[in-house]
Amino acid sequence: MCGRYFFGDRTADEVEKELGLRPGSVSPRLGDATPGMMLPGIVRSRSSAGNSGAQSSAGVTDVQDLFWGLKGSDGKLIINARAESVADKPMFSESIMRRRCLLPAAGFYEWDRDKTRFVFKRTDGKPMYLAGFYDLSANKDSFVILTTAANKSMEPVHDRMPVMIGAVNAQDYLTDAAAALDMLKEPMSELERSSDYEQLSLF
Repeated sequence: MCGRYFFGDRTADEVEKELGLRPGSVSPRLGDATPGMMLPGIVRSRSSAGNSGAQSSAGVTDVQDLFWGLKGSDGKLIINARAESVADKPMFSESIMRRRCLLPAAGFYEWDRDKTRFVFKRTDGKPMYLAGFYDLSANKDSFVILTTAANKSMEPVHDRMPVMIGAVNAQDYLTDAAAALDMLKEPMSELERSSDYEQLSLF
């Protein structure tokens, strides 16, 4: 499950460099990203539709403000979807095939059964790209983050975790539906994990 992530100026700068985006296109926003917020998402450029993958990354991707959460039939926000079954769900199938997005993050949070909060980051300190898709919901382009089975880093805390796409695969995830579905089946790499207590003890 993924219900909160975080990023800031440094992450925004690194994302722009890694993906070849225009400087300043990823709005630097400090702090936590939570459901119900408008957040920067990396999406396929409308001008790239129908073109081959021979373009540069900047030619096929745009940055767009997206709202976190699709409104369900009961009025509640749907913020996550299971990668294993997303293509088979009528509510999600068209979006995962046609409107995929990536959510840049420095890391994300998860809570265990004892309500201890843990922070997860890449071991190399580079940005994460959380896999998702978006659709029009309540007159807003709104996204959902995909989750998959926990890896060894995550298992002691939770049995689910967000799907993460490497920068080198970002363009293919956004533009190639078949490749994207294959990526959703790949096991997640290991992460650095620390509890709030361990983090606080560093200062």
